[in-house]
Amino acid sequence: MKNIAPAISPPSGIGDNKPANQAVLDWVHEVELLTKPENVFWCDGSDREHQYLLQEAVRQNVLINLNDRKVPRSYLHRSNPNDVARVEQFTFICTPSKEEAGPTNNWSEPAETYSKLHGLLKGAMRGRTLFVVPYIMGPPDSPLTKVGFEITDSIYVVLSMRIMTRMGAIAVKRLGHDPAAEWNRGVHSLLDVDPARRFICHFPQDNTIISVGSGYGGNVLLSKKCLALRIGSYLARKQGWMAEHMLILGVESPEGKKHYVAAAFPSACGKTNFAMLIPPKHFAGWKVTTVGDDIAWMQIRDGRLFAVNPENGYFGVVPGTNYKSNPNAMKSIAHDSLYTNVALTDDGDVWWEGKDPDGSGPKHAIDWRGNDWTPDSKEKAAHPNSRFTAPVRNNPVLDPDFEKGEGVPISAIIFGGRRSNTMPLVFQSFDWEHGVYLGATMASETTAAATGAVGQVRRDPMAMLPFCGYNIGDYFRHWLAVGKRLTNPPLIFNVNWFRKGEGGKFLWPGFGDNMRVLKWIIDRCEGSNGALKSPIGWLPGLHDLDLAELDLDRKSVDELLEIDHEDWKKELAEHKTFFDSLGGVVPQELTKQREQLAARFAE
Repeated sequence: MKNIAPAISPPSGIGDNKPANQAVLDWVHEVELLTKPENVFWCDGSDREHQYLLQEAVRQNVLINLNDRKVPRSYLHRSNPNDVARVEQFTFICTPSKEEAGPTNNWSEPAETYSKLHGLLKGAMRGRTLFVVPYIMGPPDSPLTKVGFEITDSIYVVLSMRIMTRMGAIAVKRLGHDPAAEWNRGVHSLLDVDPARRFICHFPQDNTIISVGSGYGGNVLLSKKCLALRIGSYLARKQGWMAEHMLILGVESPEGKKHYVAAAFPSACGKTNFAMLIPPKHFAGWKVTTVGDDIAWMQIRDGRLFAVNPENGYFGVVPGTNYKSNPNAMKSIAHDSLYTNVALTDDGDVWWEGKDPDGSGPKHAIDWRGNDWTPDSKEKAAHPNSRFTAPVRNNPVLDPDFEKGEGVPISAIIFGGRRSNTMPLVFQSFDWEHGVYLGATMASETTAAATGAVGQVRRDPMAMLPFCGYNIGDYFRHWLAVGKRLTNPPLIFNVNWFRKGEGGKFLWPGFGDNMRVLKWIIDRCEGSNGALKSPIGWLPGLHDLDLAELDLDRKSVDELLEIDHEDWKKELAEHKTFFDSLGGVVPQELTKQREQLAARFAE
């Protein structure tokens, strides 16, 4: 499938909607002079433009039209096999000093990096169309909302941005005419999709992102991880709010009492599943709604944290998604969606490993690389990190306050990674500072969502390791400072759905049954006493979790909630090693938290 698109010639009235803001016009002109495109296409987000671009993408073989009866108005895209995941090793934070980027980021000197990138972009769009994509992140009337413009030579990026953001005239209007207004400048070019010329560079001081050499969503939809988290976290610290890698869900009791919870899980730890959770039959009358599945922007008001989801779509991992594991995600991707790197069946439907929980599947398909595939093939039909891009409006449990500009009040923050031992099913921090420590030392066993080795325990503070746009020590300090400004802070919890027993089997059923853990969290937010004090925090007692109608023996429950002192000795040593590896940037408060935790185990 083609990744390099030739220029397009739109009919009049499409692609010529220039904004009036002089700063935007000047910037686009500069990039045009540098990249030498055949023509410039100004996106306005209209339906007419959308239909035209879809037709063009199919004509150019960038998208394949799927069977309209099976998946209405949906398309398949195949990326280059060398370009299938986020590339953390080629992702840079470009600040005047290395200290500002900190020990967890790849740093690159701004002037040198601009010079190198401009060299790569010189004439890079010859024979192609330069698309200008105006967009906003956040609800249209939110004080937190940010405006961005992304220049790209990829029609796939334009069509994905239309799903993932509020794109077009709405952003031009929000920016207005003031040339000094704040907005993010994003430049993307596929170049020749060569890994040796693949860089994703962030210039926080300039509110600028430049991405070259990739066509994969996480590297090229510059609104997402690049603006919403890396640049977003930098702006948030400067402006006194928080940009976090967190889902936001609403949970409402049968009596109509509602709480909102934000949760930070590293990639591939069940974030989308949790955000769209369907409670088991035992919890009849309880409702869970989705505000967001990936990113939370939070501000302080009346001593509380209020959160918005800046996105307008879902960009989720497909394999393992099915009507058993996540019915709401399946409904969300049933129409008007883009699929990337999944298999194509003979009747024009999409398929991936885990789509049929009973193990059935097609006898023949075209795999994600475009080759014939059968159940006997050695290769997987869909790439392990294949993706769906779907509008939030498709979600049957979208929260009614999803568009609320001031955001929703957060009662609890949950941290959680994929750990086969050590970490119990759920526990609560003693206070905000202790909660920040839990987030700062959080770890997860790696999966296919990022390139690199699979199955290693990797520390991932607040699930922000790949996404914090500045020094991680200052990021921890920002969390501690926010806590001091909160008179009614969210309670902080840690969960682990992935603990294994003897024989390597998962002890906890997960998915909808995570509602049982969520219910205990909500009880604690409402002041219930159902908890036991332990060295690591408050744990639910045996009868505090509602396990009715769950096929789980007492031994498994004990194992799920067990705190093994030997395991924790190792864990504490690893916390120290991790803090030491950051080279003296960790705030004293967190070092003290580690000492207090060790002392509680020694008691």
